[in-house]
Amino acid sequence: MRLNAQWRRASYVRTMTRRIVLLDGHPDPDEGRFVHALASAYRNGAQEAGHEVRSIALARLDFPILRSKDEFETGQLPAALVEAQEAVRWGEHLAIFFPLWLGTMPALLKGFLEQICRPGFAFEQTRGFPSGALKGRSARIVVTMGMPAPAFRVLFGAHGLKNLEVGILGFAGIRPIRETLVGTVDGSPHARSRALTEMVRLGSLGR
Repeated sequence: MRLNAQWRRASYVRTMTRRIVLLDGHPDPDEGRFVHALASAYRNGAQEAGHEVRSIALARLDFPILRSKDEFETGQLPAALVEAQEAVRWGEHLAIFFPLWLGTMPALLKGFLEQICRPGFAFEQTRGFPSGALKGRSARIVVTMGMPAPAFRVLFGAHGLKNLEVGILGFAGIRPIRETLVGTVDGSPHARSRALTEMVRLGSLGR
């Protein structure tokens, strides 16, 4: 009986491992950026727990922005983003990290999402409302900011975050979408350490 119970527990752990796509959305490749440290901590926690992880470092990608409806609907995906788009298709869980700039994600991250979330990939055109094509996937959004996180929610309404959750990820059929806001990012070393520890925990859980 004990062996059977141990086997069931081991089998359960195996079935809970996930294919995780980690998108480090900070445009600056400087390794001193805290977003990079948070993404690295999440990745380490995930890998140590047995999850498969593919990483996309936005700062190291070079691609043009979209400038027309025709480009978005029928243009060819830039070669530099083919592997990134395939990683999103492969993944079961998407972890997105970025700093808050002017109340929302950096322009480079928005441009990246516009490029890869094309018709036929992120959604299907139908006679009625478009249908999300990335169903069956979940997401975690981790945002760093200079202000306290409650101020972003209460005073600013977290509109930039809601746009990503509803207008992009939710539109593509991704759910559930969870969020972690890391406020006062230039604050105490203790707060940063606590945030890094939390990223390891979330990565190990694959959520």
